[in-house]
Amino acid sequence: MDQSLGILLLTALSIGFIHTILGPDHYIPFIAMAKAGEWSKIKTVIVTVLAGIGHVMSSILLGFIGIALGLALNILEDIESMRGDFAGWALITFGLIYFIWGLRRAFKNKKHSHWHKHPEGVVHDHEHSHKSEHAHVHEESASSKITPWVLFTIFVFGPCEALIPLLMYPAANSGIFEVVLVSTVFGVSTILTMLTIVMVALYGFQFVPIEKFNKYSHAAAGLLILISGLSVQVLGL
Repeated sequence: MDQSLGILLLTALSIGFIHTILGPDHYIPFIAMAKAGEWSKIKTVIVTVLAGIGHVMSSILLGFIGIALGLALNILEDIESMRGDFAGWALITFGLIYFIWGLRRAFKNKKHSHWHKHPEGVVHDHEHSHKSEHAHVHEESASSKITPWVLFTIFVFGPCEALIPLLMYPAANSGIFEVVLVSTVFGVSTILTMLTIVMVALYGFQFVPIEKFNKYSHAAAGLLILISGLSVQVLGL
């Protein structure tokens, strides 16, 4: 193997791992949604991997177009920057909407007591909520179907900023095979890191006693997604 290609592959592996670790938007939304929606392990893996593939492939496709057309690197960097802004604001918007929906759902389903007096003089109270279990099931089902696709769409627009300038363009000097190889290593490193963090975090949550806060799980998920979006836009993570 050519020494320069070996260095590029090692760099791709390292950047894929580091940029994922440092970007909370790569894993917090999946951890939050999987926990709140009580996703199965299989569903969590599928959603995370598909979103990761969409995230990486969109930048790879843009890089190949740029290389094929001979576009200047700064043009692609400007496009990636615009995509990053869109994805960041989309994550913020989604998180805020989901947070508000989660709060509304938690308080609307809050149990309360009613006192009743029977003709024979017996007085008693009973606890209930106005939101029926039947409605809850349908609402939960609709949410579980929509939210994974929302995350996937946001991740398709989210760029891998380091991929094109640091890996694809340098590899293009050696040939198309090298570009494909470097991009593949970067993508696999990114997706495996995402999946590992998500699954380890969800495993750890099994040992945290948070059952009494379950009714706020969707609101908490929305808040975490909102924070991760803000970390991208404000802190540039």
